[in-house]
Amino acid sequence: MTRKRTALVTGGSRGIGLAIARELAAAGHRVAVTCRGAAPEGLYAVRCDVTDTAEVDAAFSAVERDLGPVEILVANAGITADGPYAVMKEERFTTVIDTNLTGAHRCARRAVRGMVRGRWGRIVFIGSEVALSGNAGQANYAAAKAGLIGLSRSLARELGRRGITVNTVTPGLIRTDMTAGLPACHVEELLARVPVPRVGRPEDVAAAVRWLTDESTGYVTGAVVPVDGGLGMGH
Repeated sequence: MTRKRTALVTGGSRGIGLAIARELAAAGHRVAVTCRGAAPEGLYAVRCDVTDTAEVDAAFSAVERDLGPVEILVANAGITADGPYAVMKEERFTTVIDTNLTGAHRCARRAVRGMVRGRWGRIVFIGSEVALSGNAGQANYAAAKAGLIGLSRSLARELGRRGITVNTVTPGLIRTDMTAGLPACHVEELLARVPVPRVGRPEDVAAAVRWLTDESTGYVTGAVVPVDGGLGMGH
């Protein structure tokens, strides 16, 4: 039987993050989400901007006070700011890095304290298939997501002796608000390359996260788990 743990999902108010939060709640965990807008119904929510170290610390302190030490962290919060690399302003590049990569680092570093004391933990970074394949117009996003893989594997080596696993899930084309604005021709082009010919669902990603955070997966660490219908096969 799965032991009830305290889980924190960053960016958990919608899309993939919300699906993950609901999946972990269904598994019996005490689930908190960070959000910057409206709090999702039925879940413990705390305001947090992951680019602000003080806000990250305050969010963790609130969760620890009300739900207990964070034993499962899903670093999902992220943004896009696409554009041609030759004319991409430095602020557009660094803002994505600060949110998607450094923001995940801030949360992981804060979570590790309690996990080390408890000698148990599950950290899952939500990356992207483009971290491995690249994508025109997304140099900043791809760089940030690729950085998560290096971060997760380094932490996996450092923390494995403490009972803490660290893995990265790399979604492909998933139906969310972030992808809703993609041109139909671009979606069709992507689907033509996917062995499973459909757009993924947030629930597909959530199922992989639930598995990686289970008691039974303590020997799975440093892994990159694709949830992309086979789009990135071979990377």
